[in-house]
Amino acid sequence: MKAVHVLNGPNLNLLGTREPETYGLATLADIEARLSALCKPCGIILHFRQSNHEGDLVTWVQEAGRAGEPVILNAGAYSHTSIALYDAIKAAKTEVIEVHLSNIHAREDFRRQSLISPVARGVILGFGAYSYDLALEAFLAGPKRQVTGAIENFPGNGANESRKR
Repeated sequence: MKAVHVLNGPNLNLLGTREPETYGLATLADIEARLSALCKPCGIILHFRQSNHEGDLVTWVQEAGRAGEPVILNAGAYSHTSIALYDAIKAAKTEVIEVHLSNIHAREDFRRQSLISPVARGVILGFGAYSYDLALEAFLAGPKRQVTGAIENFPGNGANESRKR
């Protein structure tokens, strides 16, 4: 893997101030900085984007697919409503891991179903900003390797440091 795309949907630009009791205090810039620090020693390029517009997310999924690069996708509310994103992921034929900061199954009924999940390689939710780290760890481990411990093994990243997030 030479690059990974991290795509963020509507209202995620408000992280750190929007409902911190649900989404935590980490900002999107904090998440990007941490993922960048994890990718750099591995020689992986991080494409980190956010948009409040569904069409942008669709275009970016298609771009990742054409490049043969994986996607970490937090589609926000579009997870529950976007047939367009479902279709884009299916057509792009690239691996997507869906992430959510909160446990969507412990929230309102309308948030409990994701249209993205059926076409995603996996779903990580409920671990706050650390959900992104876990998704990156899964991609770095590859499809046939155990995931546990991969982040701790990044050069320059001590085990205690990775758990303080």
